[in-house]
Amino acid sequence: MTSRKLVECVPNVSAGRDEDKIAAMAEAIRAVPGVYLLDIQSDPDHNRTVFTFVGPAEPVVEAALRLAELAVKLIDLRAHRGEHPRMGALDVLPFVPVRGVTMGDCVMLARNAGAQIWERFGVPVYLYAEAATRPERQDLAEIRKGEFEGFFEKIRRREWAPDFGDPVVHPTAGVCAVGAREFLIAYNVNLGTSELRVAKEIAKAVRGSSGGLRYVKALGLELQGRGIVQVSMNLTDFRKTPIARVTELVRREAQRFGVPVVGTEIVGLVPEEALLEAAAYYLGLENYSPDIVLERKLAQAIES
Repeated sequence: MTSRKLVECVPNVSAGRDEDKIAAMAEAIRAVPGVYLLDIQSDPDHNRTVFTFVGPAEPVVEAALRLAELAVKLIDLRAHRGEHPRMGALDVLPFVPVRGVTMGDCVMLARNAGAQIWERFGVPVYLYAEAATRPERQDLAEIRKGEFEGFFEKIRRREWAPDFGDPVVHPTAGVCAVGAREFLIAYNVNLGTSELRVAKEIAKAVRGSSGGLRYVKALGLELQGRGIVQVSMNLTDFRKTPIARVTELVRREAQRFGVPVVGTEIVGLVPEEALLEAAAYYLGLENYSPDIVLERKLAQAIES
């Protein structure tokens, strides 16, 4: 797989509790020749699953469409409840350039997939991030406002007409956001309290849109199954706003409320570089360079 052009796809579906449905969707992805399903992460509190798969462009789009078909068939948002905001059965479908593929290529893949999701399954599609057709749709959170329940009214407004499809919400599968973007890290910090207000205040302090760290999106969520709350974040540029910087700001804000950080988690996969930078920060390495990592030097030697 090292010499091929590769695209990553990281669909989020609104199902995190039904193992049979999740397994069926995973099998649909695995069944496409040339596609490698690298990771599946389900969260019952969020009631959401994130799949990560890679492969050449055409097989990746085919796997995405097979997943979309099953998500529409198996998930009924009228009965869906979870902590994470959602507007669709297949809620988000991003394409990410990995090797030998440009962002422009991924924009074309997003538009192709979006058109087919509407034509084949009757689900209206909004293009977001680098594939957005207008500036206000670059931010996924702006598109998702109102969620599934609010979209029946929202979609009728002229400014929220979908990029693909009629302005009518699919009755059970909602709408879908399809986009192209760089690597994104879904990073959560869990707090040792059940007070949702604390998580929401910390999320407000951290996220860029309310004056916190640039390239950070954050929400305060409740994890009822664990009796704690969470600052749930997307880091949209980990090189400019590293994981360690985000973690330390959350920790300092939590201290103001007398609340400990009890754990952190990454949803999906993460670039090696991001974890190495975090390790270097916490170890206080004065001579850090990725080249000090044995496995990296070995891979370079083998490839050369």
